Amino acid sequence: MTPRIAKRTQGFPVTVFAEFSALAVQHGAVNLGQGFPDYDGPEEVKEAACRAIRDGVNQYAVSSGSERLRKAIALHEERFYGTTIDPATMISVTSGGTEACFDSIMGLVDPGDEVILFEPYYDSYAANIELAGAVPRYVLLRPPDAAHPDTWWFDEGELRAAFNDKTRLIIVNSPQNPTGKLYTRAEMELIAELCQRYDVIALADEVYEHLIFGAQRHVRLSSIPGMAERTVTVASAGKSFGFTGWKIGWIVAPPPLRKAVQQVHQFVTFSTAAPLLEAVATGLGLPDAYFQKLAGDLQAKRDLALAALRQAGLSPMLPYGTYFIMADIRGTGFTDDYEFCRFLTREVGVAAIPPSAFYGEEHKAHGRSMARFAFCKKDSTLKEAAARLAKLPEALRTRR
Repeated sequence: MTPRIAKRTQGFPVTVFAEFSALAVQHGAVNLGQGFPDYDGPEEVKEAACRAIRDGVNQYAVSSGSERLRKAIALHEERFYGTTIDPATMISVTSGGTEACFDSIMGLVDPGDEVILFEPYYDSYAANIELAGAVPRYVLLRPPDAAHPDTWWFDEGELRAAFNDKTRLIIVNSPQNPTGKLYTRAEMELIAELCQRYDVIALADEVYEHLIFGAQRHVRLSSIPGMAERTVTVASAGKSFGFTGWKIGWIVAPPPLRKAVQQVHQFVTFSTAAPLLEAVATGLGLPDAYFQKLAGDLQAKRDLALAALRQAGLSPMLPYGTYFIMADIRGTGFTDDYEFCRFLTREVGVAAIPPSAFYGEEHKAHGRSMARFAFCKKDSTLKEAAARLAKLPEALRTRR
């Protein structure tokens, strides 16, 4: 007997991260695929978690997050963005930024509503939209070109055409996974104009808010006039402190939107790991020097990875945030990103992610000429990856 399963899940593939992480283990490859550090975050944050466990903070937390953490989040908002947030009515803590996005989509979108999604996108967005019974409307991000030499970009006309009376939500991820794009103020103002014209809510996934390089500046969508009352902002301790396995995220939103998200959260995970909430509150109180060093250290890792990819004959595109690099692979002779990434893992010993997984069916071809690499790794890991990548040209000659 074949078990009957829900139709809405039948089209879901195995996540690309599961496939390539397993392949990396099988072939002993350096894993530059899935975006998690191979080093720990701040010792004082780890010690705060241990201290909370020893002090008996081991039962269910308040569903919306411990009072101490919500107050720490509000202070973080004021410190970095100059905004005043009520920790009692405008914050909900979730099991990672991924759950925060799921709860937001399920709490704000009805079946048949349309959700605008820039592609390539973080893969859970599309699955969440499908689970909500909503309809995705894709707007293509294009890689840097002669007219836009410094950044990924989108066509204004295509974005305007995506909005209509059925549009309920737009998802804006900045800094953006997988491209490393930072949306400009002009782009945010265009999005804001359209959201207000069509009465659309924005889901601003800003989990990489502190992973920004050089003189670049993060423009918060909720800071654009008219957007504070219609934006749900997502953040993540996993990205800001390097503890991705803790799965602590949160949303900041005006009370009516926060209430809708919280109503979903209470029936999904209800609450998150209580001692880790106390530790993250400690992390948010770290001095500015911590956040500056976090970005500076990652920028150095980015530059090390960029040099290794160029030496290997690939054409990486400069990211301004996150810890990912998209690289053009057309010079390798491969026309399929999955085939290239499997070859790279098996024959060269470096794992990457095929980014066509982050596009809808109509635009998958745009991802097949690229590969995504994560550089949130120890310098020794990146140097080992560089030594292996240096062998790619010879491996390609042998293949031909």
